[in-house]
Amino acid sequence: MSRHVAIVTDSTAYLPPPMMERHGITTVPLTVVLGDQALQEGTEISARSLALALQKRRPVTTSRPSPETFAQTYRAIAETGATAIVSLHLSSEFSGTYDAAVLAAKDAPVPVRVVDTGMVAMALGFCALAAAETAQAGGSLDEAAAAAEKRAGGTSAYFYVDTLDYLRRGGRIGAAQALLGSALAVKPLLQLEGGRIEPLERVRTASRAIARLEEIVVERAGTAPVDIAVHHLAAPERAAALADRLRDRVLGLADLHVSEVGAVIGAHTGPGLLGVVVSAR
Repeated sequence: MSRHVAIVTDSTAYLPPPMMERHGITTVPLTVVLGDQALQEGTEISARSLALALQKRRPVTTSRPSPETFAQTYRAIAETGATAIVSLHLSSEFSGTYDAAVLAAKDAPVPVRVVDTGMVAMALGFCALAAAETAQAGGSLDEAAAAAEKRAGGTSAYFYVDTLDYLRRGGRIGAAQALLGSALAVKPLLQLEGGRIEPLERVRTASRAIARLEEIVVERAGTAPVDIAVHHLAAPERAAALADRLRDRVLGLADLHVSEVGAVIGAHTGPGLLGVVVSAR
C-alpha cells in the first residue's frame, strides 16, 4: 500500500460503511453498557435494540474507547504504510473519547493529529470525509486536519427530541437544563453550539416543532452548496418525510443522507429523535 495520511474517527460519526471503505476511513467503536452487558456500537448492538431497551426503561450508559484500543488502531494503520494519522472525534463535552485518543497518540509509531471537532453524528462524519478527501488528493497531515476543522466551522446541527429526560439522565443537557421546568408543556428544539447541547427554541407541539426545524434548516442552508444529513431514532417515516421536503426546498443541496443514529447517541436522546446536520461544502 502506498504511503499516505490515514483518517480515523469514532463510531458516533455514523458514516455509511460503503463511504468509509471508499475513503479509507477507520472507525473506533464506543461502548454501550446495557444492564451488565458492554456492547460495541455498530457491531454488537443495533439502534433498534437500544430503542426497545430505552422504552422498557432498562439502564443504559455509554463509555469511551480505551487508550489501548486507540493505540492498537494507530499501530495497525502504521503497519499498512501510513506516514501520519488524523484522528477526528466527537465533542469532548460529550465523551472522553478525545482524551483517550490524545493519550494513545503520544506513543504512536507515526505522527497522530487528534482533533476535537466539537461535533457528533454526521456533523462529525462530514469532517472525516473532508479530511479523507484531502488526504486522498495527496494532502499533508496539516492540510487534512485543517480541512476537517474548516468543515466543522461551516457545519450546524439541530435536533428535536420528544423528551429531555434521556439527556438529563445522561448528564448531556448543558444549558438546555433551563427547559426542564416547562418540559411537559413544550417540545424542545436544540442545537450544537461550542461542542455542547444548547436550547434553540420551544414549540408547543411535535408537528409544529418539526415544521420549525425544517424552516431553520432551509434558512441555514441558504443558496450555497451544502450537504445535509437527516438522523432519527425509531422514527423512519418522520425522517423520510422531512428529507423529501428538504430535497424540494434546499436550493444548493449537494448530498443528502438519511440514517438512524447508533446506540451511543440514541442512549442520550431517546426514541423519537429527529436531527438535521447542515454542512457547507
